Amino acid sequence: MKLTVDNMTLERGGEPIVSGIGFELAAGEALVITGENGSGKSTALRGMAGLLPLASGSVKLADETGKPFEGPVREYCHYLGHQNAMKSGLTVHDNLDFWRRFNGHPHLAVEEALEEVDLLHTADLPFHYLSAGQKRRVAIARLLVSDRPVWILDEPTSGLDAPSVATFTGLVKAFAESGGILVAATHLDLGINATRRLEFAA
Repeated sequence: MKLTVDNMTLERGGEPIVSGIGFELAAGEALVITGENGSGKSTALRGMAGLLPLASGSVKLADETGKPFEGPVREYCHYLGHQNAMKSGLTVHDNLDFWRRFNGHPHLAVEEALEEVDLLHTADLPFHYLSAGQKRRVAIARLLVSDRPVWILDEPTSGLDAPSVATFTGLVKAFAESGGILVAATHLDLGINATRRLEFAA
């Protein structure tokens, strides 16, 4: 499997926000994006995830033979942005169950995913009852309930304490070791040997 981003440019109001972005990642590899606030990191990640239209360039995913995956790349990506993408009035379990069914390709059961982030005891609580850190951990559990080969993460450890950060790095390391591809805007050392770095200028 290979993720190829070629000369990607995104614009707002006709003006480029990021331009000429290009890289190639194979299974088990990670790209860490750094840069000052306002440098376009979040925009670039949303473009890679298929959430924003590209002004030019391309984002492609292919198998080990070079054959492109069918359908848009976004169908094979998990995207975790600044928002946690949960309904505040639904229980933790129901939120994750929705995403598991919506994304398809079930992976871990909801209870198993919550155990991974040490939040099984919150399963029946409304999401809005949780602390900011707990909400972020539930959002991370969302990555585990459906099997998608590419994770695109924007400051994924925001609001997490040190033990939760350690849990997260363990999860992404296991994901990469299983052949997943990771793109993340973070200053955190993810512990993935095959890590490349891309710095955005302000």
